[in-house]
Amino acid sequence: MNVPAQITAGTTVVWDDTPTTDNFGVQVDATTHTLTYYFRYNEVFEAVTAAAAASGLNWRTTLSSGTTGPMAAGTWYFSAVATKISGGTVLELGRGTLTVAASLAYAGNSAAYDGRSQTQKDLDAVQQAIRTLLSGGSVQEYRIGQRSIKRYDLSELLQLEAKLKGDVKREEAAQLMANGLGNPRNMFVRFNA
Repeated sequence: MNVPAQITAGTTVVWDDTPTTDNFGVQVDATTHTLTYYFRYNEVFEAVTAAAAASGLNWRTTLSSGTTGPMAAGTWYFSAVATKISGGTVLELGRGTLTVAASLAYAGNSAAYDGRSQTQKDLDAVQQAIRTLLSGGSVQEYRIGQRSIKRYDLSELLQLEAKLKGDVKREEAAQLMANGLGNPRNMFVRFNA
């Protein structure tokens, strides 16, 4: 399946899928089967269905901006289902996940937007807890990600901070590579003759 790994809410997304074969080696294509994508999110009423259009032997699926606009930011799950045109036999061609990124577009007054990753938010929370302890304060309870933490000592916070810093660096490197800016860990050497 050629579903993009990430889409942005409020944009139009189009992809093509090529023919495949079933378990018996019989070709499954747009002349023999329809293709429907089902997308689900981990909240009530968060679901999208997209019927692919035939494009020769291939299928072309389009999620309009009106469809992606209300999609919640986060991880969505999908299933691609082919239904035989004559007979109605149903095959699941594949399953997977995609990430929906929040749109930065707005109308009127803009609402608050936090573009940090969850790892960066966790790191910031740990660093705030460290500052509180070092300034003589007491940290009884605070939240890091989805967990509620009660009373870390300074050595545990420093250890968690070091781990999260490494995770943030890996995320930043992956983002640079995804943006076509190369791997920041590559070192290039020039020798002059």
